[in-house]
Amino acid sequence: MNPTRHSDFRTRVRRSFDNQKAMALLGAELTRINHGSVEIELPFDEKLTQQHGFLHSGVIAAALDAAGTYAAYSMLDPEASILTIEFKVNLMSPGRGERFLFRGEVTKPGSTIIVSDGRGYAITPDGPAKLIASMTGTMMVIRGREDIAG
Repeated sequence: MNPTRHSDFRTRVRRSFDNQKAMALLGAELTRINHGSVEIELPFDEKLTQQHGFLHSGVIAAALDAAGTYAAYSMLDPEASILTIEFKVNLMSPGRGERFLFRGEVTKPGSTIIVSDGRGYAITPDGPAKLIASMTGTMMVIRGREDIAG
């Protein structure tokens, strides 16, 4: 799809993200929106850890899912919405850092099914960002459903 045709995609993505209670609960912040790619950042919070003090894998999966889904949503026409129908997460390293960056990018656009890939990074003040997880997700484009809009 042509990004200039749907020039308000940043506003639509931000509005939808702001309505997502799960991301608010996690303290996640939408920090970059481009056509086909999105970044979400999350500060470390002890309440989001597992028993060893690492960022919980469920939190990592939720943030990666949101990043990939919003990357796909950025490519849709204003009348469409989107739902995740499948994802696979690979946890590569413990979630240990001061902040976390989750980047989603569309791999395969489509009019009905969209595939995105995501990467999660732990950020510390004393070194480069460390890859902690990757995800491949499949999203279904929804049209004509009043109960699923935006």
